[in-house]
Amino acid sequence: MILSGEDEAKAWLRTLPECDDDALERLRRLADLLRVENERQNLVSAASLDHVWLRHIADSAQLLTHVPRETVSPWLDLGTGAGFPGLVIAALRPDARVVMAESRPRRAEWLERVCAELAFDSAEVFCGRIELLPSASFRVISARAFAPLPRLLDLSARFSTSETMWLLPKGRSAAQELLVLEGWQHMFHVEQSLSDAEAGVIVGQLAGQVPRRKGKKP
Repeated sequence: MILSGEDEAKAWLRTLPECDDDALERLRRLADLLRVENERQNLVSAASLDHVWLRHIADSAQLLTHVPRETVSPWLDLGTGAGFPGLVIAALRPDARVVMAESRPRRAEWLERVCAELAFDSAEVFCGRIELLPSASFRVISARAFAPLPRLLDLSARFSTSETMWLLPKGRSAAQELLVLEGWQHMFHVEQSLSDAEAGVIVGQLAGQVPRRKGKKP
């Protein structure tokens, strides 16, 4: 199934167990806040605001369909930017601890304001480079267009256990990035994105780096 417009995106969101009337209202307020803030700083492309429920909200919410409901917390969202998927996950699962990592101060301030205004009490914002984020284990790690897959894993594998679910929207490059990935033991595969017929989401678990053979030069 590929969603084709705003009405279909909203209807699909209603099918999620997490999306009750309160959650839908939080998402509506998030969309309104995004439109206002986008006049101050370029969070997302102006054209995408005409399709915010499809391009940003449903696109983020679809990640929940790949995770059992009881294992979404804690959730680490890397390079959150405008808050996708982190703010959407927080809106749909306000009970879950969602840590959003963003290195740009103005965007991190925006994330903090939204969390305060929408009472996302379990959400946290880390402003700084990923290398400075204290090591911890997360049940879910997401990253939307944050970095090429090898670089992403190099930066963030320390937050992962063998049970951590990785959810990586990668657009058109998903299959190719996974095909050429080397040096990691993993159980990744590509799922079709619900919001874009040409996009994919890398889903799966990471076992660790492939051991180097003895005597082999790095």
